[in-house]
Amino acid sequence: MKTLITSILLAVIGIAAAPAAQAGEIWRASGFEQPESALFDAAGKRIIVSNIVGNPGEADGNGYLSVLSLDGKVVTRHWTDGMDAPKGMAISGGRLYVADITKVRVVDLASGRLVSTIDVPNAVFLNDMTADASGKVYVSDMLADAIYRIDGETPELFVKNAVLASPNGVFADGNRLIVASWGKGIKSDFSTAEPGGLLAVDLATKAVSQLPGAQKFADLDGVVAIGDSIYATAYVTGTLYRYTAGGKPEVVASFRPGSADIGTDGKSTIYVPLMNEGEVAALTLD
Repeated sequence: MKTLITSILLAVIGIAAAPAAQAGEIWRASGFEQPESALFDAAGKRIIVSNIVGNPGEADGNGYLSVLSLDGKVVTRHWTDGMDAPKGMAISGGRLYVADITKVRVVDLASGRLVSTIDVPNAVFLNDMTADASGKVYVSDMLADAIYRIDGETPELFVKNAVLASPNGVFADGNRLIVASWGKGIKSDFSTAEPGGLLAVDLATKAVSQLPGAQKFADLDGVVAIGDSIYATAYVTGTLYRYTAGGKPEVVASFRPGSADIGTDGKSTIYVPLMNEGEVAALTLD
Protein backbone atom coordinates (compact mmCIF):
# COMPACT_ATOMS: atom_id res chain seq x y z
CA MET A 1 0.00 0.00 0.00
CA LYS A 2 2.83 2.38 0.87
CA THR A 3 4.41 1.86 -2.54
CA LEU A 4 1.08 2.51 -4.24
CA ILE A 5 0.50 5.73 -2.39
CA THR A 6 4.06 6.98 -2.77
CA SER A 7 3.94 6.48 -6.52
CA ILE A 8 1.35 9.21 -6.91
CA LEU A 9 4.11 11.71 -6.26
CA LEU A 10 6.52 10.11 -8.70
CA ALA A 11 4.28 9.49 -11.67
CA VAL A 12 2.85 12.92 -12.31
CA ILE A 13 5.66 14.75 -14.12
CA GLY A 14 4.52 16.58 -17.23
CA ILE A 15 4.30 19.84 -19.12
CA ALA A 16 1.54 22.36 -18.53
CA ALA A 17 -0.81 23.43 -21.26
CA ALA A 18 -2.02 27.00 -21.54
CA PRO A 19 -5.13 27.73 -19.45
CA ALA A 20 -8.38 27.78 -21.38
CA ALA A 21 -10.14 31.07 -21.91
CA GLN A 22 -13.03 30.27 -19.59
CA ALA A 23 -11.00 30.74 -16.39
CA GLY A 24 -8.43 33.38 -15.53
CA GLU A 25 -5.78 33.24 -12.83
CA ILE A 26 -6.04 36.02 -10.23
CA TRP A 27 -3.02 35.18 -8.10
CA ARG A 28 -0.73 32.34 -7.10
CA ALA A 29 0.75 31.79 -3.62
CA SER A 30 3.88 29.70 -3.15
CA GLY A 31 6.06 28.15 -0.46
CA PHE A 32 3.73 25.33 0.62
CA GLU A 33 4.77 21.72 1.14
CA GLN A 34 2.58 19.42 -0.97
CA PRO A 35 -0.62 21.46 -0.54
CA GLU A 36 -3.49 19.01 -1.01
CA SER A 37 -6.58 21.05 -0.18
CA ALA A 38 -7.56 24.73 -0.20
CA LEU A 39 -10.74 25.45 1.77
CA PHE A 40 -12.58 28.79 1.72
CA ASP A 41 -13.56 29.94 5.22
CA ALA A 42 -16.34 32.46 4.67
CA ALA A 43 -16.65 33.59 8.31
CA GLY A 44 -12.91 34.00 8.69
CA LYS A 45 -12.47 35.59 5.25
CA ARG A 46 -9.48 33.39 4.51
CA ILE A 47 -8.32 30.19 2.85
CA ILE A 48 -7.04 27.23 4.86
CA VAL A 49 -4.43 25.04 3.16
CA SER A 50 -3.42 21.50 4.15
CA ASN A 51 0.27 20.52 3.73
CA ILE A 52 1.13 16.81 3.49
CA VAL A 53 4.96 17.09 3.72
CA GLY A 54 6.08 13.60 2.70
CA ASN A 55 4.37 10.32 1.91
CA PRO A 56 0.59 10.88 1.63
CA GLY A 57 -0.07 7.61 3.45
CA GLU A 58 2.56 7.76 6.20
CA ALA A 59 1.83 8.74 9.82
CA ASP A 60 5.02 10.79 10.20
CA GLY A 61 3.78 13.82 12.16
CA ASN A 62 5.05 16.24 9.49
CA GLY A 63 1.73 17.58 8.23
CA TYR A 64 0.30 20.98 9.05
CA LEU A 65 -2.25 23.64 8.05
CA SER A 66 -1.57 27.13 6.70
CA VAL A 67 -3.74 30.24 6.36
CA LEU A 68 -3.93 32.47 3.28
CA SER A 69 -5.65 35.83 2.89
CA LEU A 70 -8.20 36.20 0.10
CA ASP A 71 -5.66 38.16 -1.95
CA GLY A 72 -3.14 35.34 -1.80
CA LYS A 73 -0.85 36.47 1.03
CA VAL A 74 0.37 33.95 3.61
CA VAL A 75 -1.10 34.94 6.98
CA THR A 76 0.22 32.01 9.05
CA ARG A 77 2.53 29.38 7.57
CA HIS A 78 2.20 26.90 10.46
CA TRP A 79 -1.30 27.52 11.83
CA THR A 80 -1.95 23.96 13.05
CA ASP A 81 0.86 21.43 13.49
CA GLY A 82 0.85 17.85 14.74
CA MET A 83 -0.80 16.13 11.79
CA ASP A 84 0.46 13.33 9.55
CA ALA A 85 -0.67 13.82 5.95
CA PRO A 86 -3.69 16.18 6.07
CA LYS A 87 -5.84 16.34 2.96
CA GLY A 88 -9.49 17.42 2.55
CA MET A 89 -11.25 19.68 5.06
CA ALA A 90 -14.76 20.75 6.08
CA ILE A 91 -16.20 23.35 8.45
CA SER A 92 -19.07 22.60 10.84
CA GLY A 93 -20.16 24.11 14.15
CA GLY A 94 -17.15 26.37 14.56
CA ARG A 95 -14.77 23.50 14.01
CA LEU A 96 -12.56 22.44 11.16
CA TYR A 97 -12.50 18.74 10.27
CA VAL A 98 -9.39 17.44 8.50
CA ALA A 99 -8.93 14.05 6.79
CA ASP A 100 -5.64 12.52 7.95
CA ILE A 101 -5.07 9.01 6.49
CA THR A 102 -7.29 6.88 8.79
CA LYS A 103 -8.30 9.60 11.24
CA VAL A 104 -10.14 12.89 11.20
CA ARG A 105 -8.55 15.77 13.10
CA VAL A 106 -10.78 18.37 14.73
CA VAL A 107 -9.44 21.91 14.97
CA ASP A 108 -10.87 24.93 16.76
CA LEU A 109 -11.61 27.33 13.93
CA ALA A 110 -10.94 30.46 15.98
CA SER A 111 -7.55 29.51 17.38
CA GLY A 112 -6.21 26.80 15.09
CA ARG A 113 -5.72 24.54 18.10
CA LEU A 114 -6.02 20.80 17.51
CA VAL A 115 -8.75 19.76 19.96
CA SER A 116 -9.41 16.09 19.19
CA THR A 117 -8.83 13.16 16.86
CA ILE A 118 -11.59 10.92 15.53
CA ASP A 119 -10.57 7.36 14.70
CA VAL A 120 -12.55 6.10 11.70
CA PRO A 121 -12.94 2.29 11.99
CA ASN A 122 -11.78 0.32 8.93
CA ALA A 123 -10.62 3.45 7.10
CA VAL A 124 -7.82 2.94 4.55
CA PHE A 125 -7.06 6.28 2.87
CA LEU A 126 -9.34 9.16 3.85
CA ASN A 127 -9.25 11.97 1.34
CA ASP A 128 -11.75 14.80 0.76
CA MET A 129 -14.38 16.22 3.13
CA THR A 130 -17.56 18.30 3.02
CA ALA A 131 -20.38 19.37 5.35
CA ASP A 132 -24.11 19.38 4.56
CA ALA A 133 -26.69 22.00 5.57
CA SER A 134 -27.41 20.20 8.85
CA GLY A 135 -23.76 20.24 9.89
CA LYS A 136 -23.01 16.58 9.28
CA VAL A 137 -19.57 15.97 7.82
CA TYR A 138 -18.66 13.48 5.09
CA VAL A 139 -15.25 12.06 4.24
CA SER A 140 -14.29 9.87 1.28
CA ASP A 141 -12.16 6.74 1.63
CA MET A 142 -10.52 6.58 -1.77
CA LEU A 143 -9.03 3.10 -1.49
CA ALA A 144 -12.11 1.46 0.04
CA ASP A 145 -14.93 2.68 -2.28
CA ALA A 146 -16.55 4.21 0.80
CA ILE A 147 -17.81 7.46 2.29
CA TYR A 148 -18.15 8.01 6.04
CA ARG A 149 -20.46 10.44 7.83
CA ILE A 150 -19.52 12.18 11.06
CA ASP A 151 -22.11 13.69 13.40
CA GLY A 152 -20.26 15.74 15.99
CA GLU A 153 -17.40 13.35 16.68
CA THR A 154 -19.20 10.08 15.95
CA PRO A 155 -18.23 8.41 12.64
CA GLU A 156 -20.34 5.91 10.75
CA LEU A 157 -20.12 4.24 7.38
CA PHE A 158 -22.48 6.20 5.15
CA VAL A 159 -22.13 4.28 1.89
CA LYS A 160 -19.82 1.62 0.48
CA ASN A 161 -20.33 0.78 -3.16
CA ALA A 162 -18.00 -0.37 -5.93
CA VAL A 163 -19.81 2.05 -8.28
CA LEU A 164 -18.07 4.89 -6.42
CA ALA A 165 -14.84 3.64 -8.07
CA SER A 166 -12.22 5.16 -5.75
CA PRO A 167 -14.17 8.21 -4.56
CA ASN A 168 -11.91 11.19 -4.03
CA GLY A 169 -13.63 14.58 -4.09
CA VAL A 170 -16.92 15.08 -2.24
CA PHE A 171 -19.13 18.17 -2.11
CA ALA A 172 -22.51 18.58 -0.37
CA ASP A 173 -24.98 20.12 -2.81
CA GLY A 174 -28.52 20.39 -1.44
CA ASN A 175 -29.96 16.92 -0.90
CA ARG A 176 -27.04 15.10 -2.50
CA LEU A 177 -23.33 14.55 -2.35
CA ILE A 178 -21.43 15.13 -5.56
CA VAL A 179 -18.57 12.67 -5.84
CA ALA A 180 -15.48 12.85 -8.05
CA SER A 181 -14.28 9.32 -8.80
CA TRP A 182 -10.64 8.52 -9.53
CA GLY A 183 -11.57 5.33 -11.38
CA LYS A 184 -11.43 1.55 -11.19
CA GLY A 185 -8.37 -0.67 -11.08
CA ILE A 186 -5.78 1.77 -9.73
CA LYS A 187 -2.30 0.77 -10.93
CA SER A 188 1.12 1.34 -9.37
CA ASP A 189 1.50 4.67 -11.20
CA PHE A 190 -2.01 5.70 -10.11
CA SER A 191 -3.38 5.38 -13.62
CA THR A 192 -6.56 3.32 -13.82
CA ALA A 193 -7.96 0.43 -15.80
CA GLU A 194 -11.12 2.52 -16.18
CA PRO A 195 -11.23 6.30 -15.65
CA GLY A 196 -13.49 7.92 -13.10
CA GLY A 197 -16.30 10.40 -13.49
CA LEU A 198 -18.91 12.39 -11.58
CA LEU A 199 -21.55 10.74 -9.41
CA ALA A 200 -24.22 11.74 -6.92
CA VAL A 201 -25.25 10.12 -3.65
CA ASP A 202 -28.74 10.87 -2.33
CA LEU A 203 -28.39 11.99 1.30
CA ALA A 204 -31.72 10.46 2.29
CA THR A 205 -31.70 7.14 0.44
CA LYS A 206 -27.92 6.72 -0.07
CA ALA A 207 -28.62 5.74 -3.67
CA VAL A 208 -25.59 6.21 -5.95
CA SER A 209 -26.06 7.43 -9.52
CA GLN A 210 -23.75 8.51 -12.30
CA LEU A 211 -24.23 12.02 -13.69
CA PRO A 212 -25.32 11.76 -17.34
CA GLY A 213 -22.56 12.67 -19.79
CA ALA A 214 -19.88 12.70 -17.08
CA GLN A 215 -19.10 9.00 -16.78
CA LYS A 216 -15.62 7.51 -17.17
CA PHE A 217 -13.89 10.57 -18.62
CA ALA A 218 -10.92 11.24 -16.27
CA ASP A 219 -9.19 10.21 -13.04
CA LEU A 220 -10.76 12.88 -10.86
CA ASP A 221 -9.58 14.43 -7.60
CA GLY A 222 -11.31 17.52 -6.13
CA VAL A 223 -14.84 18.73 -6.80
CA VAL A 224 -17.04 21.76 -6.02
CA ALA A 225 -20.38 23.09 -7.27
CA ILE A 226 -21.16 26.71 -8.12
CA GLY A 227 -24.73 27.36 -9.19
CA ASP A 228 -25.66 24.78 -11.80
CA SER A 229 -22.04 24.00 -12.70
CA ILE A 230 -19.75 21.35 -11.22
CA TYR A 231 -15.98 21.79 -11.32
CA ALA A 232 -13.54 18.92 -10.88
CA THR A 233 -9.79 18.45 -11.12
CA ALA A 234 -7.83 15.59 -12.68
CA TYR A 235 -4.65 15.30 -10.64
CA VAL A 236 -2.48 13.36 -13.09
CA THR A 237 -3.11 15.72 -16.03
CA GLY A 238 -3.58 18.95 -14.04
CA THR A 239 -6.91 19.62 -15.78
CA LEU A 240 -9.84 21.56 -14.35
CA TYR A 241 -13.19 20.56 -15.85
CA ARG A 242 -16.63 22.16 -15.80
CA TYR A 243 -19.83 20.14 -16.15
CA THR A 244 -23.46 21.18 -16.35
CA ALA A 245 -26.44 18.83 -16.46
CA GLY A 246 -27.28 17.77 -20.01
CA GLY A 247 -23.80 18.51 -21.28
CA LYS A 248 -20.35 16.98 -21.22
CA PRO A 249 -17.28 17.96 -19.18
CA GLU A 250 -15.26 20.76 -20.75
CA VAL A 251 -11.74 21.91 -19.92
CA VAL A 252 -11.64 25.38 -18.33
CA ALA A 253 -8.02 25.46 -17.13
CA SER A 254 -4.87 23.37 -17.29
CA PHE A 255 -1.94 23.20 -14.90
CA ARG A 256 1.05 20.96 -14.39
CA PRO A 257 0.09 17.61 -12.85
CA GLY A 258 -0.86 17.87 -9.19
CA SER A 259 -4.13 19.84 -9.05
CA ALA A 260 -5.89 18.38 -6.02
CA ASP A 261 -8.85 19.15 -3.69
CA ILE A 262 -10.21 22.49 -4.86
CA GLY A 263 -12.18 25.02 -2.83
CA THR A 264 -14.56 27.84 -3.77
CA ASP A 265 -16.19 30.96 -2.40
CA GLY A 266 -19.42 29.67 -3.93
CA LYS A 267 -19.64 32.62 -6.29
CA SER A 268 -16.99 33.09 -8.95
CA THR A 269 -13.65 31.98 -7.52
CA ILE A 270 -11.99 28.57 -7.29
CA TYR A 271 -8.87 27.86 -5.25
CA VAL A 272 -6.63 25.17 -6.75
CA PRO A 273 -3.87 23.53 -4.67
CA LEU A 274 -0.96 22.59 -6.94
CA MET A 275 0.54 19.82 -4.88
CA ASN A 276 3.70 19.14 -6.87
CA GLU A 277 4.60 22.82 -7.22
CA GLY A 278 3.92 23.83 -3.62
CA GLU A 279 1.47 26.51 -4.75
CA VAL A 280 -2.17 27.56 -4.54
CA ALA A 281 -3.78 29.33 -7.49
CA ALA A 282 -6.96 31.42 -7.43
CA LEU A 283 -9.10 31.40 -10.58
CA THR A 284 -11.95 33.66 -11.58
CA LEU A 285 -14.70 32.07 -13.67
CA ASP A 286 -16.71 33.51 -16.55
